[in-house]
Amino acid sequence: MIPLDEARRHVLDRLTRLASVVVPLADAAGLVLANKVVAAEQVPPFANTAMDGFAVRAADTEAAPVTLEMIGTIAAGATFDGEVGQGQAARIMTGAPMPLGADAVVMVEKTALDEAAGAVAVEITVPVGNHVREAGEDVNPGDVLFDAGTVLTAGHLGVLASVGVREVEVVRRPRVGVISTGDELVDDDRALRPGEIRDSNRRTLLTLVAEAGWEAVDLGISVDDPDAIREAFSAGAASCDAILSSGGVSMGAFDYVKVVLDEIGDMRWMQIAIKPAKPFAFGLIGSTPVFGLPGNPVSSMVSFELFARPAIAFMAGEDDTSISLLTAISEDTLGHAPDGKIHFLRVEGRVDDTGRWYVRRAGGQGSHQLTAMARADALALSPDGAEIEPGDEVQVLPLRSAWSLR
Repeated sequence: MIPLDEARRHVLDRLTRLASVVVPLADAAGLVLANKVVAAEQVPPFANTAMDGFAVRAADTEAAPVTLEMIGTIAAGATFDGEVGQGQAARIMTGAPMPLGADAVVMVEKTALDEAAGAVAVEITVPVGNHVREAGEDVNPGDVLFDAGTVLTAGHLGVLASVGVREVEVVRRPRVGVISTGDELVDDDRALRPGEIRDSNRRTLLTLVAEAGWEAVDLGISVDDPDAIREAFSAGAASCDAILSSGGVSMGAFDYVKVVLDEIGDMRWMQIAIKPAKPFAFGLIGSTPVFGLPGNPVSSMVSFELFARPAIAFMAGEDDTSISLLTAISEDTLGHAPDGKIHFLRVEGRVDDTGRWYVRRAGGQGSHQLTAMARADALALSPDGAEIEPGDEVQVLPLRSAWSLR
């Protein structure tokens, strides 16, 4: 067996970034900037009010309560040709431009308008700049908004839209093919024959790929036949940026995947000192990376999290390929007897009022027991021979596919 870190380095050292492309801003969510973006406009583009209220001269409110002459109304998107003079005020709506002469806004709740008299009573004293959003307060021309390597989320896209950016140069979205192998796999609703099982790995991996923001390509099921395997992997390598396969990477007598991939690719077959997901293969068919994941469903998902996800994220332009761990408090016994392996245990998590994580077993820990993986919020790391008891700290790898903590 080889250490986990060695296996990860072997994978990452053999990858290259994908090419950059220019895409419309609407298509850029989840992609990684290939170059920094510099603002050409300021935000806000003009001084405006953050509240509905009255634009005033702050000095006129020093003796509040005071009554001011109301000289007009300014709606959002409108302009005002006049100027607020001494003893005057203009009604103003959120987002509307500040009129000349005014240097503060009194929120409407602290005023009383007498439309018949054309006057407004101001109840409080306000300072200069009260509820005013100054031009360029957020962004100014020449500001570097985001550096290369930034993963574009909703907030990033909103900022870019606010300065008029319509398209961005990004590392293109990876196209990831997923294939299952094995005569025993069934992918329809007919009754199972003796020895058959339904294919869950392909659906799981396709979903993980899609959740990561990449393009998921279903390459189907390949039977245990060298010609069929060769055709499936060759077609996948020609049309995809990476291939995820499950099954055929252990020591079975009918694991033709090994034979074929050694013929058409440059592969390394590994036994890694972890549980689950000990068997793992990685290599290239031409320039296309191939990730050979174990056939057991939990092992396949754990292998994806430890190897495929960070590797494909690197190809997509992300810089951080580390396994990001959090410290939690165990509510169960999670240790194990020495066996030369790090155990990754499926755990459910909860967070207390202080933000501290607590974890407990999510169910059965067998590599075939997918239900526990579905319930899991994280993988808890149990080092070889560790004795982790209730109340002890434990390192956990949060699962990005877990939408919420229970």
